[in-house]
This record gives sequence, C-alpha cells and structure tokens, in this order.
Amino acid sequence: MTVRGVVQGVGYRAGCHGQAVSLGLGGWVRNRPDGSVELEAEGPPQQLGELRLWCEKGPAGARVSSVTTGQIAITGSDWFEIRG
Repeated sequence: MTVRGVVQGVGYRAGCHGQAVSLGLGGWVRNRPDGSVELEAEGPPQQLGELRLWCEKGPAGARVSSVTTGQIAITGSDWFEIRG
C-alpha cells in the first residue's frame, strides 16, 4: 500500500506497526522521500482489510488523502518491522 497525505511526522509508521502486529500480520512500513508512507503486509484477508481501514484514518494528527493498494508475491514473513 502507498498512503498519501500528511502521514510523516505524526507517528504513522509506529501506529501502523502496532496495528499490524496486533492483527498478526507480517511485512514492513517505511517513509518514502516523496512524503508518502509505503507498506507491505501479508496475512489473512480479513486482517488485511482491517489494516487497510486503519490506514485510511491513521493516527491522530494524520490526514490521509489516498490509499493505493496492489498485490505482491507472498514472502512468508511472520514479523512486521519499521524500515527507514
């Protein structure tokens, strides 16, 4: 997913990490140079849907303007991390 809007400097990555871990998802989240946040997550469809809903709001202070999704090859990762 790519999340655009006011999503850097508001705790978005940390909040996304916490949400993904609580949902039992694997993957990562990182800031992009263009001011967006990018994440890859894998797990059951229902939990991925719940993460998507969280991403559309984000933490307090975030103003999400769009969330773009796509599909990637499954890597089998069973942890979720914050990257640079």
